[in-house]
This record gives sequence, structure tokens and C-alpha cells, in this order.
Amino acid sequence: MTATPPKILIVDDDVNIGNLISRFLQKKDYLVEYANDGKTAIEIFGQFKPDLVILDINLPDILGYNLCTEMQNTSDVFVLMLTSRTDLEDKKKGFITGADDYITKPFDLEELEFRVQAILKRQRTIKSCDENVITVDQLVINPETREVKVNDQIINLTTLEFDLLYFLANNPGKVWRREDLVTNVWDNNPIGDNRVVDVHIGQIRRKIEKDSNNPNLILTVRGVGYKFDI
Repeated sequence: MTATPPKILIVDDDVNIGNLISRFLQKKDYLVEYANDGKTAIEIFGQFKPDLVILDINLPDILGYNLCTEMQNTSDVFVLMLTSRTDLEDKKKGFITGADDYITKPFDLEELEFRVQAILKRQRTIKSCDENVITVDQLVINPETREVKVNDQIINLTTLEFDLLYFLANNPGKVWRREDLVTNVWDNNPIGDNRVVDVHIGQIRRKIEKDSNNPNLILTVRGVGYKFDI
């Protein structure tokens, strides 16, 4: 029985770039759909249910950051941002909103495919059963439903934030260097800067800690990295 090829949605306001990537990936046997604005992208997204979205930031009706968040609020879709924005702060914002990778224009089609392959090899869903649910005081992390609750209130995390939190919580007490977290959670170094880990840790703390400036769960080990304390 032949496996269904991965489905990729390309969202870019430049029709020439959209068509170029579409033809290239179709030749590589991916199922591809294309949208040149956010409204069309959301319509296609709901029907097509892609495995991966290649997403530009500068769209005519919405910023790609917001579209990334909207898509990941309803699914665990992978997102690869492809944009002309090269500033480090733009890249960090992309990862904060849930991007799995970030490529700047101009780009090489072969490199794009390598990145697509690397992302699609990741397993977003963690095999689990009830005993894999992690409970620490009022924090509950369920890897099967990918839900996080604090005081019985669901906390909205991006997919990368959930992956990072679950990885740390599933290895309590162990100190992880930033580069080790990048290797285990991202599978690669997304922007060549391990400080992206600090950005995500800060976001998670603001969502789950009583006082993010004095955290009790995710602790900083000075000069080394982070650990989850229980």
C-alpha cells in the first residue's frame, strides 16, 4: 500500500515565487496547494489540511506571524517561514509565534527541500497513555491531547513551546544546555543562535509560572542552561 505524499500549502503574495515553489515540490512528489493572501490560505488550510505550510510574513491582508498563530491554534501543522525579512528580531518573532524553521529570500530550492524533509521527519505527536500525563502541583501536561492546564485552565502554547515544555518536564531535574535542547526539540539549529531557546523559555514561563521573574518550575542553571524542577 502506497503512503500518501505529504501535503504542503504555500502562502506567498508573490505569484511567481508561489508558482516556482509549487512546480518544484510537485516534481518531488509532494501534494501542493498555493494561496497568495491570508483569507485564501485559511480557506484552503481548512479543506486541504496540510502537513506543512511554507509561509511568507508580508501578506496583503495579514502578517504571516498572525496567520501562523491562527493555524497552530487549531492544529499541529508544521510552519516554515520564507520571507525577505532578515533581521534577527523578525526571526525570533517567527519562532515565538510557532514557526519550525525560517528561510530568508533569496533562497535555493534544493536547500528549501532539505529543510522541508527535515521538518517532516519530526514526530509532532508523542506516543503516550494516561500514565504519561505529567502533574506538578497545579500544572498538568497531557502529551496525548497536547493540552497544558494550570489551575484547571487550559494554557495556549505554540507547538514548539509545548514540545520544549514537555521535553523538560519529562526529564525532571536534568540540566540541559541550550544546544542540547535545540538538538532534541528542534532537530537542528533554526537560526544559528541558541538564544532562541531563551526566547521560548521566557514565553513558557509567562504562561505557566505564578511569577515569571522568579520561576519555580523551569529554572535557569547559570552558565549551563535549564532544568525542570519538581
